This record gives sequence, structure tokens and C-alpha cells, in this order.
Amino acid sequence: MKLLMRDWPPYAFRIFAALGAVSLLVAVAAWQRDRLWPGRGQWGRLVVASVLNVSAWSVVAPLSLFWLDAAEAAIIAYTMPVWATVLAWPVLGERPGWQRFAGLGMGLAGVTLLMAGALSGGGAALAAKLPGVAAILCTALMFAGGAVFTKRWPVTMPPVPLVAWQIAIGTLPVWVIALRFETLDFSRVTWVGWGCLVYVAVVAQCAAYLAWFRALRLLPAGVAAMGSLLVPVIGVFSSAALLGEPLGLRHLAALVLTLGGVVLAARG
Repeated sequence: MKLLMRDWPPYAFRIFAALGAVSLLVAVAAWQRDRLWPGRGQWGRLVVASVLNVSAWSVVAPLSLFWLDAAEAAIIAYTMPVWATVLAWPVLGERPGWQRFAGLGMGLAGVTLLMAGALSGGGAALAAKLPGVAAILCTALMFAGGAVFTKRWPVTMPPVPLVAWQIAIGTLPVWVIALRFETLDFSRVTWVGWGCLVYVAVVAQCAAYLAWFRALRLLPAGVAAMGSLLVPVIGVFSSAALLGEPLGLRHLAALVLTLGGVVLAARG
């Protein structure tokens, strides 16, 4: 994200990434001869799932960055496994064992330790950040709800066209925001910016959403959600490799806590 933000307006970038992802997914689905159109009675579920799974990150999450640092937003966003575990208990009957609760605690401690170096602000500063906290907390709750909704009321269609539809529907509000508030100058986009676009379209959207929905089919919602705690860990170590950002004992301890939490939760 740090690399692409140098070249792209945030919402315009999401539009082009979504267009690339949907085009690729439709091509793959056609090659596989998958059914491309949702079945009768599936549209309501599809729209709800798209808003919860895609709009949460494409529309709501970026708003938080007007008030919060990326690290602060990440800590709140990755409370998502907690909400997924809480929602999955009454809706799906997934009663968590002590291992999952302990794993959640370890994982959240790891993420908090990972981001602790960037936390800042006294009481007045924290009060000014409340709109951002509300936005990113809404994102976490929406995505957790999307995980539970997807398991409880699945859309019956092949996974590749299903992801294409969810990305297409979930990013529709982004068009309104980008066209109203942003200006895009293609002459400012470097080869690094184009590379970021390809990466986000292919890996962060196509591959990641396919893997996420596959995990939801195979695992309890709370366990699948725990895997998301690895995202900030990967982000920090990738930043060290690509951007030269420093690594220390705090980062290694956070990695051990997060990985240990994910493994422990998977056993519960």
C-alpha cells in the first residue's frame, strides 16, 4: 500500500484493481466452463455477502485512515477474529474451546506488540481519532459478519465466478467516491505503480478471496478468521525486505505470539 499510494489515488486504484481482478476471474471461469450467472433466489445473498466481504475493505476501511495511522487501524481491524468467533457461536453453533480463546489472546497480543511502536497520542488526540476508530471497527464487524453469513447462507455457484461477482458488486460504491472526489493522472503512475496494480488484482483480490472462501468451506469460521492475524506480520516483514524498514526483537516476538496463537486456535 505504501508503494501504490505514491502513484495512485486510493479509490481510483481500487476501481482499476477490481476491473483487472473481475476480468481475470471471468476469463478463468469461462475457460473452466463454470456457470457465470447466479441461480434463482441467490441475488439477495450475493449482494449481502458482497457488501460484507468486499465493501468493508474497499469503501469503509480507507475512511479510517483520515483519522488513524495505518498501525492503529491495523490493530482494530484485526480484532475481526474475535467478532467472527463471537458471531459464529450463536449463528453457526461453533462453540469455541479454551484453545481458541487462548489462541485469540496470543494472536491479538502479537498484532498489538507488532504495531506498538507506531501508537501515539494523549487523551485529546485519541478523542479526535474516534471517527477513524468507528470506521475501522465497522470494517472488522462487517468482515466478521461476512464470514459467518457466507457459512450460514452460502451462494450456490462455482467459486471463481462467485468471487468475480462479489468484487464487482462490492466495489460499486467506490465508483461514486472516486468519480466525485478524486482525479487520476496516468502520467504520474510509474512502473512500480502498475506493478502494484497487477499484484493487488491478481494476488490480493483473486487469489486471496478464493483462498479465504475455500478456508471458510473447510474450517470453522472462527478458525479461518484467525489466519487473518498473519496479514500484518507478513506486511511488516515484507516492508523490511522491500522498503528497508527496520526489524527488531519486538517484531520477532510478535511473530512468535501470532503464529503460536493461530496454531493453538486451530486445535480448539
